[in-house]
Amino acid sequence: MTDTHCHLDYLEDPEQALHEEGLTRAVAIGADPMHAERVIALAERFEQVWAVVGLHPTDAGQDSPEVRARLEALGDHPRVVGVGETGLDYYWDAAPRETQIAAFEWQLDWARRTNRPVVIHTRDKQNREAASLDTAAVLQAAGWSRGILHCCNGHAGLVRAGLDLGFHVSFAGNLTYKSARDIQEIALEVPLERLLVETDAPFLAPVPLRGKPNRPGYVRHTLRFLAQLRGLEEAELEAITDANARAVYGLPA
Repeated sequence: MTDTHCHLDYLEDPEQALHEEGLTRAVAIGADPMHAERVIALAERFEQVWAVVGLHPTDAGQDSPEVRARLEALGDHPRVVGVGETGLDYYWDAAPRETQIAAFEWQLDWARRTNRPVVIHTRDKQNREAASLDTAAVLQAAGWSRGILHCCNGHAGLVRAGLDLGFHVSFAGNLTYKSARDIQEIALEVPLERLLVETDAPFLAPVPLRGKPNRPGYVRHTLRFLAQLRGLEEAELEAITDANARAVYGLPA
């Protein structure tokens, strides 16, 4: 069972979290230089951990030639398998939108130059879609075909654009929430060979653990819900999503 996206270094007990039943692999996201160094250290320490490094859109204000050089140097580490998470976040608007877009475009170029998948974050204020539309436009202009729409936000246009480019779509614990009908409808339509599951731990704990700090092993609940939604056996979907994770990140069997 693979957790394709977690913030492992945010947890108080990452080692214990990695020994939860059924969890065989976790991809830890380091979305600024400090966290990038931390997740690489975890990936060096634990065989089942791999790292993704980049600059989160809410941290795009840090973007500079020095930060780019530092992150790209960290990205050369053999335990790093992807770029990100990057994208656009108009919910917090912590950095000017043009700054977010510039950092996003650089990371797409970095992913292309290193032939790595790019992990996309997109968030908007409720009932708005500017971030999703702008994310789709940037992705289409870049034309990079290897990546993941992380924590599917339920915007059909963005998902369609990502699938057309060859991206995978990852579902987190919010898929299990009663209010997530739009995300559930999209989860029915994504081709099986593009499906992934994640926790985004310590955030977005799935039902029946909603409200608690999330952990990589809790990806089991999202996987189970998605299997029931798609009319599949849990073990069958686990095998599919594990194979998809290996394919998109280039992980060993």
